[in-house]
Amino acid sequence: MDLHSPLKKFFGFNQFKGLQEDVVKSVIDNHNTFVIMPTGGGKSLCYQLPALMKEGTAIVISPLIALMKNQVDAIRGISENRGIAHVLNSSLNKTEVAQVKSDIEEGITKLLYVAPESLIKEEYVTFLQSQKISFVAIDEAHCISEWGHDFRPEYRNLRHIIKKIDNVPVIGLTATATEKVQEDILKTLGITDANTFKASFNRANLFYEVRPKTKDVEKDIIRFVKQRIGKSGIIYCLSRKKVEEIAQILQVNGIKAVPYHAGLDAKTRVKHQDMFLMEDCDVVVATIAFGMGIDKPDVRYVIHHDIPKSLESYYQETGRAGRDDGEGYCLAFYAYKDIEKLEKFMASKPVAEQEIGHALLQEVVGYAETSMNRRKYLLHYFGEEFDEVNGEGADMDDNSRNPKSQHEAKDNVVKLLSIVRDTKEKYKPKEVVNTLIGKENAMLNSHKTHLQPFFGIGKDKTGPYWMALLRQILVVDFIKKEIEQYGVVKLTPLGREFIENPKSFMMTEDHVYSQEDSSDIITNTKGASISADEKLIKMLKELRKKIAVRQGVPPFAVFQDPSLDDMALKYPITLEELSTVHGVGEGKARKFGKEFIGLIANYVDENDIMRPDDLIVKSTGVNSGLKLYIIQNTDRKLPLMDIAKSKGLEMSELIKEMEAIVYSGTKLNIDYAVEDLVDEDQQEEIYDYFMEAETDKIQEAMDEFDGDYDDEELRLMRIKFISEVAN
Repeated sequence: MDLHSPLKKFFGFNQFKGLQEDVVKSVIDNHNTFVIMPTGGGKSLCYQLPALMKEGTAIVISPLIALMKNQVDAIRGISENRGIAHVLNSSLNKTEVAQVKSDIEEGITKLLYVAPESLIKEEYVTFLQSQKISFVAIDEAHCISEWGHDFRPEYRNLRHIIKKIDNVPVIGLTATATEKVQEDILKTLGITDANTFKASFNRANLFYEVRPKTKDVEKDIIRFVKQRIGKSGIIYCLSRKKVEEIAQILQVNGIKAVPYHAGLDAKTRVKHQDMFLMEDCDVVVATIAFGMGIDKPDVRYVIHHDIPKSLESYYQETGRAGRDDGEGYCLAFYAYKDIEKLEKFMASKPVAEQEIGHALLQEVVGYAETSMNRRKYLLHYFGEEFDEVNGEGADMDDNSRNPKSQHEAKDNVVKLLSIVRDTKEKYKPKEVVNTLIGKENAMLNSHKTHLQPFFGIGKDKTGPYWMALLRQILVVDFIKKEIEQYGVVKLTPLGREFIENPKSFMMTEDHVYSQEDSSDIITNTKGASISADEKLIKMLKELRKKIAVRQGVPPFAVFQDPSLDDMALKYPITLEELSTVHGVGEGKARKFGKEFIGLIANYVDENDIMRPDDLIVKSTGVNSGLKLYIIQNTDRKLPLMDIAKSKGLEMSELIKEMEAIVYSGTKLNIDYAVEDLVDEDQQEEIYDYFMEAETDKIQEAMDEFDGDYDDEELRLMRIKFISEVAN
């Protein structure tokens, strides 16, 4: 069956993302289905699309009232009938409940969002038994497992309630789950036969950076946020006091920021959350209490003022950036002092919990201090391999952009592996390192390790050196950590093989986070969208805000940012043209489109804008694909002729594409190409001309230089000029 036309009709997308299509097929074919997909991977579409297509009402069980409200708003946004989606929870009065029931009876409601507590109510169960139910979806399914990071007891009983209502397929969805949690979910829901889909945890558009945390950390944060005024961001802190402090410092510096933590009363929390969703503030400073109920696609950065307690929470929290596939910048500030602070907090916990806590913290230290590709490190933690040369998003972290130096460490790897073997694989990393550097402690002495001939064979290097090497061989699978024994290190077959036949092993030197190391990091991330007509985008955003306020929904429920960018590239002035825009389906075009095309038509008129004629034919995919290709390959300094040839373009056509890119505000570095054509003094002469000229028209430049330069030379110089001066 073709799922693409309903996808376009309801959601305005031409393509599915990742595993979405396979999941939707499985649900439509009435199979039990289990989906593990990272935050921002497009989980909700996996049940929303089949629900809209199938007969009857789909029940969606979700633990968060805020999240339900967001999703209901978004679904109502694509349909002319309000009743298409409803919430059934404790926030409704009698009249509202009656309305929900009548819409379900009349077959209008396709999606019914229910909290687990409401589903226990006898009257609701009885009512639903008599209705046509298409399937039941359980969102945030990790809440079922006591091993999950957010266990909710009322979730354990869901299986029996679902059976009571109807024998329908069950869909479980979660954004993060270790093997143990996955098994637990399938068992508890009684769907061990489910089709399981596990998506890659790689979010290629996110840029990861760790900076040393100095006494100037507040200044660093202000500088970072000020470069992104008007963009939404979240700043996480560990304590409520710090949240209040940072929110205040930002406000004093003219940044629209609000605090969010569990110590504020519920009304203030809701108000601050709504301000963020409705774009009345740019930044939320929060403890981890914030974010679970947030489905805001255009969060552009997530800053960790304090490093989190586990990589799992770090992954969840950074995952709130860039859900619309646009730019997402994840910046963490790290100082070992913070880790020691967290260890102190743990001292009061039972020993078993302390052990797990320490093991999790060591993973975070490893991530912060590593100088290898951060994405590779992170994905390895979730049991996923990543190719740091060709993988998607391979250069989207500080370590890949600014690689540290490497040296041959083959002999040291052999030393390290043989120590693990000779101490009978019973030590954790710290003890392995102490054995190498010959540092005695009670643990080593009790095993008589200090009397062994190999004790201290790595004295010539420091403890941090061996710890860094140990982490690097862990990621390439020479050793593994035993989960059951809280992180004891064991050799793998690959590691044993390496001891027998050592090969070259290039070790990257780890970061040393001292106070002064505050090197500037490139902040231009490849995931940034190519922006179009900035003035029009601003007007479109204001209109979107106005409509959102009128409808009482967040702005992104009207149109997402990539859709506005695309409108400002294509200038659609009819509803038909509008529906060729990225992320705009027929329903949305009909519902919100009139005012947008009205505004664009006026704008085009007033500013004498030449609209592209081939609007309908060209889909954005082709266009932006070509743009990205040009940007990437000029970055790689590929000869322009080669770029043109590989895309079947004439040189003049390629130059036209490059002009479109720089005029839309994106930098292109073509110095290498210009240097081949024009020498330094001539470049300076043309550069100065454009600096002083009234207009950048090429014909006028040709006249001015009286035939000294040809069309191509001047156009390339103009691209270089615009790129450097205007962007």
